Amino acid sequence: MAVRTADGDADGSKMAALSVIPVKVRSVMATFDAQAVAQLLREFAGRSSLRGGNPYRAKAYARAADSLSALVVPLAQILEAGRLTEIPGIGDAIADIVTKLHGTGTHPSLEAMRKEIPAGVLEMLAVPGLRADKVLKLYKSLGITSLADLEQAAREDRIKGAKGLGGALQAKIFRSVQMARSGKGRLHMHRAAILLESAVRCLQQAHPELRRVAIAGDLRRGCELIADLALVAETPALTDGPTTLESDGRLKVHLTDQHHYGITLLLATGSPQHIEGLRALASRKRLMLGPEGLRRGGKVLAARSEEDIYAALGLPFIEPELREGRGEIERAIKGTQPPLVTDRDVWGILHAHTDLSDGVDPLEVMARASRERGYQYFGVADHSKSAHYAGGLSVEEIIQQHYDIDRLNGSYGNDFRILKGVESDILADGSLDYPDDVLERFDFVVASVHSRFKLDPKSQTDRILHAVANP
Repeated sequence: MAVRTADGDADGSKMAALSVIPVKVRSVMATFDAQAVAQLLREFAGRSSLRGGNPYRAKAYARAADSLSALVVPLAQILEAGRLTEIPGIGDAIADIVTKLHGTGTHPSLEAMRKEIPAGVLEMLAVPGLRADKVLKLYKSLGITSLADLEQAAREDRIKGAKGLGGALQAKIFRSVQMARSGKGRLHMHRAAILLESAVRCLQQAHPELRRVAIAGDLRRGCELIADLALVAETPALTDGPTTLESDGRLKVHLTDQHHYGITLLLATGSPQHIEGLRALASRKRLMLGPEGLRRGGKVLAARSEEDIYAALGLPFIEPELREGRGEIERAIKGTQPPLVTDRDVWGILHAHTDLSDGVDPLEVMARASRERGYQYFGVADHSKSAHYAGGLSVEEIIQQHYDIDRLNGSYGNDFRILKGVESDILADGSLDYPDDVLERFDFVVASVHSRFKLDPKSQTDRILHAVANP
């Protein structure tokens, strides 16, 4: 881990205060740290997907790589303690690969795959909507070996003429290459949540002296795509003010004391636009907002909690999800902040898939989990019969599922209910893929488009309106 001050400047003088968190451990043997191993696992994932076969294998390597990128203790320490399989996404098989990569920086399977495809081809897997089989065809048919080559080929109109590719794919590539660049390195929020929750547990286990460890950054603001993985930890060991530890991957751990916890959490949460707005407001009030807190001259007015800082600025508390620099400070000043939906407002869930279609768990397990969360209802909506690729339910399977739902509902009493639903495909003419006498059996129907995406806008709109008009 590299040491940074709260202002982002390297400061070796703070090393003594940072003994609470271990920095990178280097043993006598040359080993590869978590970030290097994570990069190799991502290469494993990319090359495995290009080979074809089981698609879940490649996804498993990628998930394990993300987990390693968010480690807050050295990989060598975890291996020595025999706790590698406690990391999310790492089972026995991947643990064996990680151990070999950590010790040698390579693996026989990886070396074999490297002989098949140039490294640059893997870049194209980041393009949204570009499947591995198409990437392979682009390489073999047109000799494209990098993202730059791909963009150039699209500009020169060379892709649409290749067999099995075509003009539609070329247009999609042209639109998506920039998206791939802008989204590079970002995680979906559910994956980021798993990684950060694991990092919190790991940090607390390794350092029980930490009094508070909180998730900050993009995830605390509820962003869907996460680039900024951040934690804030309160420690009694600091003597020289807040300090930030940056891993070689993507995780930052902001160390602070109880007197600066609020300002550290505020700055680590962001967004940059929101913080800039607070600083501008502070300046208008002849105050300064910085790593030490909200100050007037040399006197700190507020730093211990976010609530104190907002109050000292004359603002009500602004929830993290609103801190995007989109007029929230002005609305707070006027007292017109919108109320937010919280977990307490959610009484149940709809549109859930069981293992009868493409879900993971059986109906009864999902209903039990919903009850344990305090929900009042659970709406099952497995795929319909047209979605054969996702295990869509036949009419006979629906009848059996409804029988099981009635049986379970009979055992719950009045405090919980499973609702009978289905995700029914909208066919090309706007009809649904079950007859009305079957649709009438459901409590609710989710109507979805899963095919014929290239219809012209009018036909597509008419199709959806026809489906919505179904009583």
